[in-house]
Amino acid sequence: MFDLHKLQIFAQVAQAGSFSGAAERLFMSQPAVSQHMKELEEALGVQLFRRGRRGVALTAEGRTLLDYAQRILALAAEAESAVLNVANLAGGQLNVGATPGVSAYLLPDWIRDFQERYPQLVVTAQTATTPGIAAQLVARLLDLGFIEGDLDAADASRLDARVLCDVPQLVVVGPKHPFWSRESVMLEELDGQAFIMRQPGSQSRLWLDRILEAHGARPRVAAEFDNLEAIKRSVAGGAAIGVLPAYAMRAELQAGALRALQTDVPLTRALRAVWDKSAPLSPIARAFLAFADACVYEAHVRPSHAGRYARATTR
Repeated sequence: MFDLHKLQIFAQVAQAGSFSGAAERLFMSQPAVSQHMKELEEALGVQLFRRGRRGVALTAEGRTLLDYAQRILALAAEAESAVLNVANLAGGQLNVGATPGVSAYLLPDWIRDFQERYPQLVVTAQTATTPGIAAQLVARLLDLGFIEGDLDAADASRLDARVLCDVPQLVVVGPKHPFWSRESVMLEELDGQAFIMRQPGSQSRLWLDRILEAHGARPRVAAEFDNLEAIKRSVAGGAAIGVLPAYAMRAELQAGALRALQTDVPLTRALRAVWDKSAPLSPIARAFLAFADACVYEAHVRPSHAGRYARATTR
């Protein structure tokens, strides 16, 4: 019979490409990892890895076992979640990461309400860019991540993802902008307009640059910030345009500090939950993901509800 612990170590070695890398992720010593893999190979009677100076590579038998190991570990985690009531846990910790907008405007409510339901569980949160979230998931520093936009090809091959919803991105202006009295704008009309942008290289900036370029609009960058609050304040007090997620704009739109203009092309970005393929979600992570999913669903059913998602239930 397979030893699930050895299968977990095997999957980590396969992904890390070395015994030392797996040992670091698993908080084990390298000799202990090597011994477990030696025992697994002896039990199966096959060589799973080709050892080299730069690490290890899977043999054909190793690749076959990895496919089965990932499915076995995922099924084991699913079985545990099916029978385990998270509310009965005496304690536990979940490490969550999110991109800046999600971290500032969505994650605090999710964590607060989740901990009201499960006060014995500790949730820690970190903010990072999409590549940063992906790297921390693979390094086992995070259990679960929330991002907007797409993963690059390398990260998509290492992570599982679930789309929670499509987030509208709003073109917004302040009272000093000439577009303030308008209800809508064509994207091509944004050519040459002053913009307050996210920092170069961010996924949000890359996405917006692609969209505007595709519609013949080359904005004039007036300022660049790495957080949404700074962008909102600059747009509200000046004569530049911003493009921001709808969830970040509720208070300003209701107060009349900013105006959202309809566009001829719908602007949306996917909100995704992401996690490491080689590390099946723990019951606590599964419970939090279901909770966040329910929160997003309720927010879309009742988009004017900007406070707590009190009726969110795990599904």
